[in-house]
Amino acid sequence: MDFALTARQKELQERTRRFIAEKIIPLEKDPRVTSHGPTEELRQELVGLAREAGLLTPHASVEMGGLGLSHIDKAIVFEEAGYSTLGPTAMNIHAPDEGNIHLMEMVATHEQKERWLRPQVQGLTRSCFAMTEPDPGAGADPSMMLTTAVRDGDEYVINGTKWFITGADGASYVIIMAKMEDGSATMFLSDMDREGIKVVRQMDAMDSCFTGGHCVMEFTNVRIPATDVLGEIGRGFKYAQVRLAPARLTHCMRWLGQARRAHDIATAYASKREAFKRVLAKHEGVGFMLADNDMDITTARLHIWHTAWILDQGHSGNFESSRAKVTCSEAEWRVVDRCVQILGGQGVTGETIVMRIFMDMRAFRIYDGPSEVHRWSMARKIVTAAENVQ
Repeated sequence: MDFALTARQKELQERTRRFIAEKIIPLEKDPRVTSHGPTEELRQELVGLAREAGLLTPHASVEMGGLGLSHIDKAIVFEEAGYSTLGPTAMNIHAPDEGNIHLMEMVATHEQKERWLRPQVQGLTRSCFAMTEPDPGAGADPSMMLTTAVRDGDEYVINGTKWFITGADGASYVIIMAKMEDGSATMFLSDMDREGIKVVRQMDAMDSCFTGGHCVMEFTNVRIPATDVLGEIGRGFKYAQVRLAPARLTHCMRWLGQARRAHDIATAYASKREAFKRVLAKHEGVGFMLADNDMDITTARLHIWHTAWILDQGHSGNFESSRAKVTCSEAEWRVVDRCVQILGGQGVTGETIVMRIFMDMRAFRIYDGPSEVHRWSMARKIVTAAENVQ
């Protein structure tokens, strides 16, 4: 791998960094940042700023109006966007829309792209991805899915309950995962105002970085035309991997920017705050934490770049993205946890943004599969590979 940035990558990095610093960070204390994420009014304002800067939805294809970034390009740009809690929202690279845009580009028909994807790339609409269900339905194990889709003429009738559906409140369309009569899964597209779709409530969550929050949804006799099936019938689990492998990695990229922001704030504080007649940074305990932060940040970045390179070579990257997801989520979490410790009282109050980053990031070890599931999946593949050698 060549770690040297091209001239284009350097320009994108600097332009994104400047945009976040000058236009987005000043809005972080805006009252429209709520416990359920930025309001739609604020989101539109942020998107407008990114549009003016030529940085809106950069990961989308050039044909759809994006910059057609490679995975390595995304690693650079998304980290810079993540330096602000509002950066991913502004640039339209936040979850779940970023993953849905990738999935739609890969799987949707031309008609479906024009109807749902193009307005989304333009920042005019949002989407949600309805797969997770309350107990005893699908969670870390998607095969436990209880939401059903039954064929009725030229339509499919969907019934079920989903929860922790990010961005559902205010979304324009939804991608629904449902189980077929033969036990396979299929993805369906629908406008959110279709009869039978109900956003029951927003769930209280630790994080507050996603417009629309996290919601409970009910699907009651929702009739979906066969033309609105996303991809092929029965291949929903396969398409979920098409979406999730890159989405796990982009989570790592964005949260790396957050970890770096927390580290920068803690470093600045430790360099000027005095205790016991010395600045904190010169106390060995604090200095070691700053050094450990640097090592964790660098380790996470290397895992991101390595996995991005594999994806850019056309490989599925499922094993590598699981490895990166665990490594990065845990390393970046350690960084932010240390920063809270260094900042002391300022770390557990709103005096700096580190408390907010701490609360938002804790869920990262659960999003897109908890660390334990990824370790289990990796172990199975490692053992299988060893058995095949014997």
